[in-house]
Amino acid sequence: MMDNKELFWNASLEELKRGYVFDISTEKYICILCGEEFQKGYIYPLENNFLDAEKAVEKHIEREHSSMFEFLLGMNKKYSGLTEHQKNLLNYFYKGYSDKEVVAELGGGNTSTIRNHRFTLREKEKQARIFLAIMELLKEKTGEKNRFINIHGPVPASDERYAITGQENEKILTTYFREGLEGPLSSFPVKEKKKVAILNHLIKKFDTGRRYSEKEVNEILKKVYDDYVSLRRYLIEYEFLDREKDGSYYWVK
Repeated sequence: MMDNKELFWNASLEELKRGYVFDISTEKYICILCGEEFQKGYIYPLENNFLDAEKAVEKHIEREHSSMFEFLLGMNKKYSGLTEHQKNLLNYFYKGYSDKEVVAELGGGNTSTIRNHRFTLREKEKQARIFLAIMELLKEKTGEKNRFINIHGPVPASDERYAITGQENEKILTTYFREGLEGPLSSFPVKEKKKVAILNHLIKKFDTGRRYSEKEVNEILKKVYDDYVSLRRYLIEYEFLDREKDGSYYWVK
């Protein structure tokens, strides 16, 4: 199963709207919210129907994630930039409520205020379009190496440790994985940003959605570094891995 976080943040606007991508190399439709895959050419039974792969992933999103609108609207303000009040209004607008009906739902106010909110949100959309165009042009000009890499797991806002460009990441990994990215790791760095880059690389050795025993985690990390216990501890500490309180099972966070 592919890393759905990377799929999500690399998705185009159209892919974000529909909730899935199509991987040409594997001919699979993949849900960008959970990583569930549907092979093109296969038929998937659902209740009394038989669906092709694309219809199956659409139904999966509807059944498991409700709708992309609800999912995106429910994202943290850090990602959407929307206040709770704006989210509530957008939800009412999405349901087709008139300004008068929105006022009634809110239990007060007036229609002119709601109309002003509609206007403000439309202006926000225009600004977002311009900003997206600017960022696309910037990416085309500066190339991949100057883009920030995707960090697995929860990333604290404004945390410099997680602001790593492709160029920085490549330099760190080649410095500490001198014999190739499969290992071994020559040493574990002290500097925070370098730690994050290495841990972000190591977490790719684990499958999302699978539960690992401590022995299995150790076997995977032992191939990379002699002090695999420290690696395991750092993966937990930096929230790349999570575990049961008794340490019996581990999984990708």
